[in-house]
Amino acid sequence: MFAGHVGVALVIGRVERRVNVGLFVTAALLLDFVLWLFILLGWESVNMPDDFSTTHQPHFVFPYSHGLLAAAGWSLLAGALALPLYSYLKEARWRTAALVAAAVFSHWLLDALVHRPEMPLTTSTSPTVGLALWNNMPVALAVEAVLVALGLCLFLPHSGLARQKSIALGVLILIVLMFTVIGMTVAPPPPSTSAMAGSSCVTLVVLCGLIAWLGQLPHEERI
Repeated sequence: MFAGHVGVALVIGRVERRVNVGLFVTAALLLDFVLWLFILLGWESVNMPDDFSTTHQPHFVFPYSHGLLAAAGWSLLAGALALPLYSYLKEARWRTAALVAAAVFSHWLLDALVHRPEMPLTTSTSPTVGLALWNNMPVALAVEAVLVALGLCLFLPHSGLARQKSIALGVLILIVLMFTVIGMTVAPPPPSTSAMAGSSCVTLVVLCGLIAWLGQLPHEERI
């Protein structure tokens, strides 16, 4: 699940359009950035099973980024950081903080839908959950495409962005969906887990930066 997280972030961004949608996309992808960073640091791990070329499903040990308790903690932390950042919204800053926290936690909910039962509730030795929708990849990708379409349809018409930026943002997110489909169907295995983690971190930073740039509203729309 990658493009689907972005789709949900767009839906959340529709609720508070005075905030750059890049914030909500960053929040929705935060757990993945933490995951790949922790893999690079050796605190979590990923391995490619023998059937990766057919399933495209790595196996993760990721209690600190994708455990239920950890996800709740990251959500609360992100929401708390958003409060002073958007103090100019006055009472609406609390709603913004709640939306940021919801975006972060939505990541765990969507991942619990598609991952096999490998997502721990607390520590790596705790019970794990996962509905394994990726075992039926066409359905999983269809769900992801629906989330992207829903996000684009709800966000873009009311975004307040200039027409050129709105079109560019839509094209960028459709490209993300295309690469998600490729990655989950025909992409070859990565050369190493460190290469996978490093390239994923770079991809996340670049994508969030591009969306934040395209999602920048005129000053009068942010007041």
